[in-house]
Formats: sequence, structure tokens, C-alpha cells
Amino acid sequence: MILKSITELLKKPTRIVSLVPSQTELFHFLELELETIGITKFCVHPTSWHREKVKIGGTKNLDIEKIISLEPDLIIANKEENVKEQVEKLANGFNVWVTDVNNLDDAIQMIKDIGSITKKESKASTLIQSIKNEFLRNQHHLNTLKNVVYLIWKDPYMTIGGDTFISNMLLQAGYKNIFDHTLRYPEVSVELLQDLKPEYIFLSSEPYPFSNKHLEELKSALPDSKIILVNGEMFSWYGPRLLQAANYFNQLHLKI
Repeated sequence: MILKSITELLKKPTRIVSLVPSQTELFHFLELELETIGITKFCVHPTSWHREKVKIGGTKNLDIEKIISLEPDLIIANKEENVKEQVEKLANGFNVWVTDVNNLDDAIQMIKDIGSITKKESKASTLIQSIKNEFLRNQHHLNTLKNVVYLIWKDPYMTIGGDTFISNMLLQAGYKNIFDHTLRYPEVSVELLQDLKPEYIFLSSEPYPFSNKHLEELKSALPDSKIILVNGEMFSWYGPRLLQAANYFNQLHLKI
């Protein structure tokens, strides 16, 4: 069943399957190595787990039969990253906890919830306090927000709407998402960007692997915008990577 409250899972889970890369990294931080028995092919952190753990497909195309064969007593999914129908199918036979993370506060609540579910409250609390301290230390960027377009895909170009976690992280980093009035992941054209004249254009390293070649292509069409390759994990991963994100945002400001 899809768990509606943490108390529905009375015993500490001993066989966990993770359907989300950033939450897999959280399980590692919480020292759930023995309990975590299955992860997606996109769960690249930590590298040792990526090499050794059983892979259960991708976030959008889960290998349902393999997950069933693992006989987990808890599956952790995410509303944004996983396909609803696949999650519901798994919930017919297993306990499923679905997270919903759209901003920094949601990420902190998710860490707290998973800490409670896995009986790792102390380590989760330590992580939460460390994340809060890191972001408080870097709040000086919020005094003057700079306009930015954050691109996540090419052919067609796609950006991020105001209801996404990435958009909230841009705000935490000191940038105003030009497309914060839109929802989810709208398509944009070079012509539209030329009309908008954004101060900055960020090319994310994921899910599309933008490179210097793409940067140069856009630079010729948008010479007045500062176009920068950015680490997508820092803007879209909502587990322990948040500890690095605040400092990354600070370094990004110094760089540009």
C-alpha cells in the first residue's frame, strides 16, 4: 500500500528499494547499506553502491518483476521522478512511501520523514541542521536577484517552471527564474530567449549533458547573455548533496 503516515510502518524496514537517485544518496548518509537492496541505474552516488547494488531499471521505466523478486518491505518513490501507474502497481504488493519535494523546506521534511521511517532520526536531524546552517551562511546572495533561464534539454530546448524544485533552488542561489510564472518544464525557442534577453543562461549537466559545444552555439545567437555550464546535481538533488549546494552557489557567484 502507499503509506499515508509514518506510523503505518511499525517495524524498522530491513529490505529497502530506492527509486530515486538523491534519496539513494540519503540512504547511504543514514548508513542503510545493508538495508538498501535495490537502486535505479541513475543512482550514481555513492559510486560503490552504483557498482554493487542490484539495479531495478530507470526512474521512469522500472523493472517491476525484478523489484518483486527482491521482496522489499519498503519502497521509496517520488511523485516527480517516478511514473504514477508503476508506483501504484508496486503498492498493490508492497509498502510504498512517496515523497513530494518542490522546495528546500520540502527537502528538509523529506529527510526528516525518511529518518523516522528508517529509525535513523538522530543522523537525519544532524543532516538537516547542517543543511540549514550552510544555507544561512550563504544568504547574502538574496539581496539582489539576477534574472536567469535554466535549460535542462535540447531539441527542443526546455526550461523549468516556478513549481519545480530547481526553480526554488535558483532562488536560494540568488537568481530569479524568468519562467517562474509557468508550470513544470515548458519548451522555449532561441527566438523567445532573444526577445527576453536574460542576464544569465544556465546550461545544466543533467538530464541533458550540455557541453562547451552547446554553450558556443547559444553564445553566437545570444551574445548579450552570460551563458554558463552548471552542475545540475546541485540544483536538482534534494538529499545530502544539499550540503554541497550552498557552497557551490557561492562559488558560482564568485566565478561569474
